[in-house]
Amino acid sequence: MKITNRKMISTIEENLDFDSNKKVRCGLVKVSDGKSKPVVMRLYLTLEQMRLQEEIISPVNNNSPNTYPKDASIRLVVVNRDTRGNLGISIKGGAEHKLPILISKIIKGQSAHLTGLLFVGDAIIKVNGELINHCTHEEAINIIHNAGDMVMLTVKHYASATPFLSKTVDNNLSNIEETIQEPLDNEKMMRTTNNIRPSTLDINYTAMKKWSDVITVPLLMAYITRYMYGTDKLRPNAFEIRGLNGSKTGIIHCEDSAILSQWLKYINDNIMALSSLQIKLFNRNYQGGDRIEYMGWVNEGILNRNTSWQNYRPRFLVLKGTEVYIFETPPLTMDELNKCKGKLKVYQSMLRIIKDSENVDERQHCFLLQTCGENSKYFSVETRHELLRIESAWHTSICTSVIKIGTITFNVVCSDTRRNAGLTLNWNHGFSLYDTTTREYVWRYKFSNLRGSSDDGKSKLKLHFYDPDSKAIETKALECIVLQGLLFCMHAFLTAKVASVDPSFLSVFNLTC
Repeated sequence: MKITNRKMISTIEENLDFDSNKKVRCGLVKVSDGKSKPVVMRLYLTLEQMRLQEEIISPVNNNSPNTYPKDASIRLVVVNRDTRGNLGISIKGGAEHKLPILISKIIKGQSAHLTGLLFVGDAIIKVNGELINHCTHEEAINIIHNAGDMVMLTVKHYASATPFLSKTVDNNLSNIEETIQEPLDNEKMMRTTNNIRPSTLDINYTAMKKWSDVITVPLLMAYITRYMYGTDKLRPNAFEIRGLNGSKTGIIHCEDSAILSQWLKYINDNIMALSSLQIKLFNRNYQGGDRIEYMGWVNEGILNRNTSWQNYRPRFLVLKGTEVYIFETPPLTMDELNKCKGKLKVYQSMLRIIKDSENVDERQHCFLLQTCGENSKYFSVETRHELLRIESAWHTSICTSVIKIGTITFNVVCSDTRRNAGLTLNWNHGFSLYDTTTREYVWRYKFSNLRGSSDDGKSKLKLHFYDPDSKAIETKALECIVLQGLLFCMHAFLTAKVASVDPSFLSVFNLTC
């Protein structure tokens, strides 16, 4: 059986780790430091960490042919073809014989023999993750023929078949069938092969090799990006990860965009799962109105004095209670969380999603964080999904913060009477104007009565209310020296009121509108 197709395996294998009983994934990638030529490594992903592994050579005894494996469990073996495209195995069996595909011969000195991991009597269950136990003999040959330069075989040994397979006469197949008592059905193989220890997957060239960890990056609060660090330039089919402990992966190159998308999804899913767990641990110590709604990495655009463009710096964003926290490094304890220097009030700020046409450069998925008395902050995230998560968490934080504070009052001046007054926003009652001289309320309106507003961007504000008694629109002219803060608070209260109409929101917060 001669196979000449030359193609590197880039599939992502999914298995179950015996020790932790958790799902793990592994596959081949190329890794570089951004300067030197990328080298092939294996990316090994667990829930808690990502490892980059290199091959190390282990001596193998080539003086005697392979005889039998140490155990009869299902194994993963990767065989690299020789320069002529050969694997160095012969197979028998097939669906037409009611038999699995069995290795009947291993040629000494060729690739399969050099692995030291394949044996006569091994049933081939999968080729590159594809089940072949229901294939005919010819179909199996074609699948292996087109499997690529490095072929990943999932095998199980049947010692009772070895004596028959060692013979060359095909009519012994009926005898082999009698010796194999356990059928290889698809459902069972799917279930069983998911329990293979990934550590048995070895890639071999001229000797037996195994994978050794080179870089290990913990995924808790890890930073992952496709962008060249600090810029708005995307790397083609590549990404990097930076761990909380300072570890870095270097630049991980994928064979194509499909493999890249898969790895990014798997890694981001694990990072988010760990972040959710960390949020739950933090929230054990906080009441409802102080709970954390979001934790994650964003990239802040920083303007340089000497250039017209901006650099980007990683920032760790936390939405907790009534405040927005912006860290340079993630907080690991409640004490670190509470000592954050970059804090903003949620209800005195506004988050605005930037349209694609408004992006200042090639960075995508951007938003603007505006707050009273400070310059706006421009952020970007890696994916549309992450942007929507932040937006959703922001709305939740707005609602919880407004409910927590309940009421807030601003000092204003009535434009028509020039009298000092207090404009109050109250979660339950809406807008009210209190004359501080007469100590009487001048007017009251529900939030639902507001039909619009206008301002001069400095201090003057007009509120247009619907008067249910007169059935007319009443305009109230006010002046406020902290106009922007008033507008942001109005926006927060109105946003919370709109969100509170959602039945699912009502059920969570037990609100009455």
